[in-house]
Amino acid sequence: MRRFWLIVGRDLSLSVGQGSPNGHAVVFFVLVVLLFPLGVGPETELLGRIAGGVIWVAALLATLLSLDRLFQADFEDGSLDLLALSGEPLAVVVGAKTLAHWLTTGVPLIVSSPLLALFLNLNVDGYVALIAAMALGTPTLSLVGAIGAALTVGVRRGGVILSLLVLPLYIPVLIFGVGAVETGVRGLGAESHLMILAAFLLVALVLAPLGAAAAVRLNLE
Repeated sequence: MRRFWLIVGRDLSLSVGQGSPNGHAVVFFVLVVLLFPLGVGPETELLGRIAGGVIWVAALLATLLSLDRLFQADFEDGSLDLLALSGEPLAVVVGAKTLAHWLTTGVPLIVSSPLLALFLNLNVDGYVALIAAMALGTPTLSLVGAIGAALTVGVRRGGVILSLLVLPLYIPVLIFGVGAVETGVRGLGAESHLMILAAFLLVALVLAPLGAAAAVRLNLE
Protein backbone atom coordinates (compact mmCIF):
# COMPACT_ATOMS: atom_id res chain seq x y z
CA MET A 1 0.00 0.00 0.00
CA ARG A 2 2.92 2.37 0.59
CA ARG A 3 3.94 2.13 -3.06
CA PHE A 4 0.32 2.58 -4.10
CA TRP A 5 0.10 5.90 -2.26
CA LEU A 6 3.54 6.93 -3.54
CA ILE A 7 2.27 6.55 -7.12
CA VAL A 8 -0.87 8.49 -6.25
CA GLY A 9 1.22 11.26 -4.68
CA ARG A 10 3.56 11.33 -7.68
CA ASP A 11 0.71 11.76 -10.15
CA LEU A 12 -0.93 14.43 -8.01
CA SER A 13 2.36 16.32 -7.76
CA LEU A 14 2.86 16.15 -11.52
CA SER A 15 -0.70 17.30 -12.09
CA VAL A 16 -0.29 20.33 -9.84
CA GLY A 17 3.27 21.19 -10.82
CA GLN A 18 3.06 20.85 -14.59
CA GLY A 19 -0.52 21.80 -15.30
CA SER A 20 -2.58 18.75 -16.14
CA PRO A 21 -5.20 18.24 -18.87
CA ASN A 22 -7.44 17.23 -15.97
CA GLY A 23 -7.66 20.87 -14.98
CA HIS A 24 -8.64 21.75 -18.53
CA ALA A 25 -11.38 19.13 -18.32
CA VAL A 26 -12.85 20.81 -15.23
CA VAL A 27 -12.81 24.19 -16.99
CA PHE A 28 -14.49 22.54 -19.98
CA PHE A 29 -17.18 21.11 -17.67
CA VAL A 30 -17.95 24.50 -16.15
CA LEU A 31 -17.99 26.31 -19.50
CA VAL A 32 -20.31 23.79 -21.15
CA VAL A 33 -22.85 24.09 -18.34
CA LEU A 34 -22.61 27.89 -18.22
CA LEU A 35 -23.02 28.23 -21.98
CA PHE A 36 -25.91 25.81 -22.24
CA PRO A 37 -28.63 28.36 -21.28
CA LEU A 38 -27.53 30.47 -24.25
CA GLY A 39 -28.58 27.64 -26.54
CA VAL A 40 -31.94 26.75 -25.00
CA GLY A 41 -32.95 30.13 -23.62
CA PRO A 42 -33.21 31.59 -20.11
CA GLU A 43 -36.55 29.97 -19.19
CA THR A 44 -35.98 28.83 -15.60
CA GLU A 45 -38.57 26.06 -15.65
CA LEU A 46 -37.03 24.44 -18.72
CA LEU A 47 -33.50 24.77 -17.33
CA GLY A 48 -34.54 23.22 -14.03
CA ARG A 49 -36.12 20.30 -15.88
CA ILE A 50 -32.99 19.50 -17.91
CA ALA A 51 -30.36 20.52 -15.32
CA GLY A 52 -29.53 16.96 -14.23
CA GLY A 53 -29.01 15.77 -17.79
CA VAL A 54 -26.90 18.79 -18.74
CA ILE A 55 -24.60 18.39 -15.75
CA TRP A 56 -24.18 14.64 -16.29
CA VAL A 57 -23.47 14.92 -20.02
CA ALA A 58 -20.94 17.70 -19.38
CA ALA A 59 -19.27 15.62 -16.65
CA LEU A 60 -19.07 12.59 -18.94
CA LEU A 61 -17.47 14.61 -21.75
CA ALA A 62 -15.08 16.33 -19.35
CA THR A 63 -13.93 12.99 -17.98
CA LEU A 64 -13.48 11.66 -21.50
CA LEU A 65 -11.43 14.73 -22.42
CA SER A 66 -8.93 14.03 -19.63
CA LEU A 67 -8.44 10.31 -20.26
CA ASP A 68 -6.14 10.58 -23.26
CA ARG A 69 -3.09 11.39 -21.11
CA LEU A 70 -3.80 8.97 -18.26
CA PHE A 71 -0.99 6.62 -19.35
CA GLN A 72 0.33 8.38 -22.45
CA ALA A 73 2.78 10.76 -20.76
CA ASP A 74 4.35 7.94 -18.72
CA PHE A 75 4.49 5.76 -21.83
CA GLU A 76 6.32 8.44 -23.82
CA ASP A 77 8.99 9.18 -21.19
CA GLY A 78 9.53 5.53 -20.20
CA SER A 79 8.09 5.84 -16.71
CA LEU A 80 5.41 3.29 -17.49
CA ASP A 81 8.07 0.69 -18.33
CA LEU A 82 9.82 1.37 -15.03
CA LEU A 83 6.57 1.06 -13.11
CA ALA A 84 5.82 -2.23 -14.85
CA LEU A 85 9.29 -3.54 -13.96
CA SER A 86 9.19 -2.34 -10.36
CA GLY A 87 7.80 -5.62 -9.07
CA GLU A 88 4.53 -4.01 -8.06
CA PRO A 89 1.47 -5.70 -9.60
CA LEU A 90 0.50 -3.68 -12.66
CA ALA A 91 -3.13 -3.65 -11.52
CA VAL A 92 -2.01 -1.75 -8.39
CA VAL A 93 -0.15 0.78 -10.54
CA VAL A 94 -3.22 1.23 -12.74
CA GLY A 95 -5.45 1.59 -9.68
CA ALA A 96 -3.18 4.26 -8.20
CA LYS A 97 -3.06 6.27 -11.42
CA THR A 98 -6.83 5.98 -11.81
CA LEU A 99 -7.37 7.20 -8.25
CA ALA A 100 -5.12 10.19 -8.94
CA HIS A 101 -7.11 10.89 -12.10
CA TRP A 102 -10.37 10.83 -10.16
CA LEU A 103 -8.98 13.09 -7.42
CA THR A 104 -7.92 15.69 -9.99
CA THR A 105 -10.98 15.37 -12.23
CA GLY A 106 -13.91 13.66 -10.51
CA VAL A 107 -13.67 15.46 -7.17
CA PRO A 108 -13.66 18.97 -8.73
CA LEU A 109 -16.67 17.92 -10.83
CA ILE A 110 -18.52 16.82 -7.70
CA VAL A 111 -17.63 20.02 -5.85
CA SER A 112 -18.66 22.33 -8.68
CA SER A 113 -21.84 20.49 -9.69
CA PRO A 114 -24.10 21.95 -6.90
CA LEU A 115 -23.10 25.49 -7.85
CA LEU A 116 -23.80 24.80 -11.51
CA ALA A 117 -27.09 23.16 -10.56
CA LEU A 118 -28.03 26.37 -8.76
CA PHE A 119 -27.22 28.32 -11.92
CA LEU A 120 -29.50 25.98 -13.90
CA ASN A 121 -32.31 26.37 -11.35
CA LEU A 122 -32.36 22.71 -10.29
CA ASN A 123 -35.03 22.01 -7.70
CA VAL A 124 -33.53 21.92 -4.20
CA ASP A 125 -34.93 18.40 -3.67
CA GLY A 126 -32.52 17.09 -6.30
CA TYR A 127 -29.29 18.39 -4.77
CA VAL A 128 -28.61 15.46 -2.45
CA ALA A 129 -29.34 12.97 -5.24
CA LEU A 130 -27.08 14.89 -7.63
CA ILE A 131 -24.12 14.93 -5.24
CA ALA A 132 -24.59 11.27 -4.27
CA ALA A 133 -24.93 10.19 -7.90
CA MET A 134 -21.83 12.15 -8.92
CA ALA A 135 -19.88 10.69 -5.99
CA LEU A 136 -20.77 7.16 -7.13
CA GLY A 137 -20.68 7.73 -10.87
CA THR A 138 -17.51 9.72 -11.47
CA PRO A 139 -15.17 7.02 -10.03
CA THR A 140 -16.83 4.52 -12.37
CA LEU A 141 -16.18 6.87 -15.30
CA SER A 142 -12.49 7.04 -14.37
CA LEU A 143 -12.18 3.28 -13.89
CA VAL A 144 -13.92 2.36 -17.13
CA GLY A 145 -12.03 5.09 -18.95
CA ALA A 146 -8.73 3.65 -17.69
CA ILE A 147 -9.39 0.52 -19.75
CA GLY A 148 -9.88 2.57 -22.90
CA ALA A 149 -6.82 4.70 -22.13
CA ALA A 150 -4.72 1.56 -21.61
CA LEU A 151 -5.91 0.03 -24.88
CA THR A 152 -5.01 3.14 -26.88
CA VAL A 153 -1.71 4.03 -25.19
CA GLY A 154 0.95 4.52 -27.83
CA VAL A 155 -1.62 4.89 -30.62
CA ARG A 156 -1.34 8.04 -32.71
CA ARG A 157 -4.46 10.19 -32.29
CA GLY A 158 -5.84 7.58 -29.95
CA GLY A 159 -8.36 10.04 -28.53
CA VAL A 160 -10.89 9.26 -31.27
CA ILE A 161 -10.54 5.52 -30.76
CA LEU A 162 -10.71 6.03 -27.01
CA SER A 163 -14.01 7.87 -27.37
CA LEU A 164 -15.49 5.12 -29.52
CA LEU A 165 -14.43 2.46 -27.01
CA VAL A 166 -15.53 4.19 -23.84
CA LEU A 167 -18.69 6.13 -24.71
CA PRO A 168 -20.95 3.05 -25.07
CA LEU A 169 -19.78 1.83 -21.66
CA TYR A 170 -20.59 5.20 -20.11
CA ILE A 171 -24.24 5.13 -21.18
CA PRO A 172 -25.56 3.05 -18.21
CA VAL A 173 -23.85 5.39 -15.72
CA LEU A 174 -25.33 8.38 -17.53
CA ILE A 175 -28.85 6.88 -17.54
CA PHE A 176 -28.93 6.02 -13.85
CA GLY A 177 -27.11 9.19 -12.82
CA VAL A 178 -29.69 11.37 -14.54
CA GLY A 179 -32.47 9.10 -13.26
CA ALA A 180 -31.29 9.58 -9.68
CA VAL A 181 -31.49 13.35 -10.04
CA GLU A 182 -34.92 13.27 -11.67
CA THR A 183 -36.43 10.97 -9.03
CA GLY A 184 -34.89 13.13 -6.32
CA VAL A 185 -36.48 16.24 -7.80
CA ARG A 186 -39.87 14.52 -7.93
CA GLY A 187 -39.56 13.36 -4.33
CA LEU A 188 -39.81 9.68 -5.32
CA GLY A 189 -36.55 8.64 -3.68
CA ALA A 190 -33.34 8.06 -5.61
CA GLU A 191 -32.19 5.05 -3.58
CA SER A 192 -32.75 2.46 -6.31
CA HIS A 193 -30.75 4.44 -8.89
CA LEU A 194 -27.98 5.10 -6.39
CA MET A 195 -27.78 1.41 -5.48
CA ILE A 196 -27.35 0.52 -9.15
CA LEU A 197 -24.62 3.16 -9.48
CA ALA A 198 -22.94 1.67 -6.40
CA ALA A 199 -23.12 -1.78 -8.01
CA PHE A 200 -21.50 -0.40 -11.18
CA LEU A 201 -18.73 1.10 -9.04
CA LEU A 202 -18.06 -2.16 -7.16
CA VAL A 203 -17.85 -4.14 -10.41
CA ALA A 204 -15.56 -1.51 -11.94
CA LEU A 205 -13.31 -1.48 -8.86
CA VAL A 206 -12.75 -5.22 -9.25
CA LEU A 207 -12.54 -5.61 -13.03
CA ALA A 208 -11.26 -2.30 -14.43
CA PRO A 209 -7.72 -2.36 -12.89
CA LEU A 210 -7.24 -5.94 -14.07
CA GLY A 211 -8.45 -5.18 -17.59
CA ALA A 212 -6.44 -1.97 -17.86
CA ALA A 213 -3.32 -3.71 -16.50
CA ALA A 214 -3.64 -6.44 -19.13
CA ALA A 215 -4.00 -3.82 -21.86
CA VAL A 216 -0.96 -1.87 -20.62
CA ARG A 217 1.12 -5.02 -20.46
CA LEU A 218 0.11 -5.90 -24.01
CA ASN A 219 1.12 -2.47 -25.31
CA LEU A 220 4.45 -2.55 -23.47
CA GLU A 221 5.33 -5.87 -25.06
